[in-house]
Amino acid sequence: MLPATLVAAQFALIVAICVPWAAGERHWPAGVAALAIAAGVALGAWALTANRPGNFNVRPLPREGGRLATTGPYRWVRHPMYAAVLLITLGGCLAFGSGWRWLAWLALSGVLHAKAVLEERAMTAHHPDYADYAARTKRIVPFVW
Repeated sequence: MLPATLVAAQFALIVAICVPWAAGERHWPAGVAALAIAAGVALGAWALTANRPGNFNVRPLPREGGRLATTGPYRWVRHPMYAAVLLITLGGCLAFGSGWRWLAWLALSGVLHAKAVLEERAMTAHHPDYADYAARTKRIVPFVW
């Protein structure tokens, strides 16, 4: 139940942030927002190519028979898809600039953190090497967190 609730909250917040709800919301240069969105899309695509087909799961639970991905962006962070989502939605906040979007972005950060914690518990139980991998790899932001 909790994994499905977190996924639903994640997608609702992404829509709330990235959909233009009113005319004239843009306050930041389009280039800065576009750069953040492009970086997020590139990171997400890189993460998908580093993970074999069928290994990826939107729910914070490992797939049965899944392998531990540690190459590509997974070499630098344990959750590159969450980092990609945060970059893309950061672009949405920069593009539209409204205060409530920034609050939604903070809420999304909390939801993704909760998903990461839940996923890491399951990954530790599912993959014997996960604890060592987690000890040497940051969660979402390389070299920081």
